[in-house]
Amino acid sequence: MQAKIISWNVNGLRAVEKKGELKKLIDEYAPDLFFIQETKAKPEQLSPWLLENPQYETYYHSAERPGYSGTALWVKKGLIEQKEILRGMPGWRDHEGRVMGLAFKDYMLYGVYFPNGGKSPEAWREKLQFYDHFHRYIHSLRDNGKKVIFAGDLNVAHQEIDLARPKENENTIGFLPEERAWVTRLIEDNWIDVFRALYPDKVSYTWWQLQTRARERNIGWRIDYFVVDKPLLKRVKDIHHLNDHMGSDHCPILLVIDL
Repeated sequence: MQAKIISWNVNGLRAVEKKGELKKLIDEYAPDLFFIQETKAKPEQLSPWLLENPQYETYYHSAERPGYSGTALWVKKGLIEQKEILRGMPGWRDHEGRVMGLAFKDYMLYGVYFPNGGKSPEAWREKLQFYDHFHRYIHSLRDNGKKVIFAGDLNVAHQEIDLARPKENENTIGFLPEERAWVTRLIEDNWIDVFRALYPDKVSYTWWQLQTRARERNIGWRIDYFVVDKPLLKRVKDIHHLNDHMGSDHCPILLVIDL
């Protein structure tokens, strides 16, 4: 099947629903799979439309801390009969609800909200540990014959083309050498940054700082990705940044792929 998969850091699921932007996205694009990051809510805080949606099976992985982090997955009803919903990853205590997955046939798809790492030295170390643990995990899935796709807010701009002001941000978390080197290691290990593979010279961002009205001036960063195992790249039809879709400080990203 040709699948439309959207990933979006909503920066608060209840807020983006209240603005009407969540329903607008669903109505306009009708994704088959929808990975959501930074839900900032527990299921008991959500509306009936978010919990018992008429079009989608909805699954949530909330952080233990209220109003923080969290991920979700929406699957179009009737699309996949035999599937497993995955929360977290082996060997990692996912108390912040950062990893949400779907397994069916030999596919493993993940929506991930990677740590920012900017709150403390401990948070920075945990970010790098999360990166490396996730890389080892997807490598183990590959070794077991799984077809792996992951999407989400990686909280890193890989190259200078991926942010508007690279020189000014050389010492800013999200563009530090250690983070960028992790993305390089992924690529060297045959994981493909789909957007950059298809559009090597295109300048396009997915996150803008709200406080400075940076989106109006397009002073942004590309920190939201779809990443596929190299053999799957030939199945990708296209990828889009839905830059005009509002409601969050991130825009949704859309992947069209044959599964």
